[in-house]
Amino acid sequence: MSESDFATPVADLENKTDDLVEQEFLAFRLGSEEYGIHILQTQEIRNFEALTRIANAPDYLKGVMNLRGVIVPVIDMRLRFNTGNGSVDDSTVVIVLNIKGHVIGMMVDSVSDVVTIPSSAIKPPPELGSTFSTDYIIGLGDIDERMIILLDIKKLMSGPELGLITQES
Repeated sequence: MSESDFATPVADLENKTDDLVEQEFLAFRLGSEEYGIHILQTQEIRNFEALTRIANAPDYLKGVMNLRGVIVPVIDMRLRFNTGNGSVDDSTVVIVLNIKGHVIGMMVDSVSDVVTIPSSAIKPPPELGSTFSTDYIIGLGDIDERMIILLDIKKLMSGPELGLITQES
């Protein structure tokens, strides 16, 4: 047997292991679109409750809530992504995130489920030029005929518009 006889099976094995690498995402809805964030960045999910409004804050910063003694800023992702008017109903929830020690609330229309997506089912985000930044989009998860926009929540929350956490954090 020559050395090249072993090359093909090893290459096939490497391709198969890519499919075995799976990640878990918390899926949630904003308007008619479904988004996902890495499950390990989620601290808890809470029903929406009254918030304390902050003067001169941008519209998407709905206010702050007291979570067991921790003051948590709450971002309305519907307003941040222009996917709705930010009305509150029974399915509105706040996803509490813990990103490098920073606790931040994310108000969304509803939480769908936790999905496991193999790396092979995550497609890169489309190139949209300079129309707007897509740096915070990891990719598009294509699973069970669902297209889930996967977000890098750390990049989103530390971006220039939100700036809730610093890049050095």
